[in-house]
Amino acid sequence: MEQERTNKRIVRSIHSDFKTRDSDDGKKHIEGYFAVFNSDYELWPGATESVDSHAFDNTLSRDIRALQDHDTRLVIGRNKAHTLTLKVDERGLWGDVIINEDDQDALNLYARVTRGDVDQCSFGFEINKEEFEERADGTVHWTIKDVNLFEVSVVTFPAYESTSVSARKNDLSEIKKRSVDVFKRNLMTKLKGGQK
Repeated sequence: MEQERTNKRIVRSIHSDFKTRDSDDGKKHIEGYFAVFNSDYELWPGATESVDSHAFDNTLSRDIRALQDHDTRLVIGRNKAHTLTLKVDERGLWGDVIINEDDQDALNLYARVTRGDVDQCSFGFEINKEEFEERADGTVHWTIKDVNLFEVSVVTFPAYESTSVSARKNDLSEIKKRSVDVFKRNLMTKLKGGQK
């Protein structure tokens, strides 16, 4: 069942193999995957979510920031400033951030990623379109099909995990409520038709 949604900013996190590197021109970089396609993320037992390989097709030209821990004061890159590069390949959404060596916070993050102390990421977005599936085994699954991407973050801990789960549980309750309402309307239509 395809659904359209707007105005709901959400965050998803993954474990990623972020790497640091120094380019030939001496600049420091942090790079890795901010999202992985077609990989099921468990929200709670029996409920999963995945990102479709075309989810970012219409959004990468937006003004997108790279942040540390979703903190808007800790901007470490921006695509409009050419200090953040984002691209999609067969695996997912890959990003490269050029570190500002005049920014001590960015240098500290670079050092933490280099040591492996920080190795997770998140992306903040709105869902434009998604698909919901109730499977034969009783499990449910959402596929995120199209998004507006606002930011990507290198994070110490996966962000807002409980908030994401609560939001999806609310989505599921709403879907089930609509299904019951449709069933009731169809039943009433049949009963009224049977009385004529």
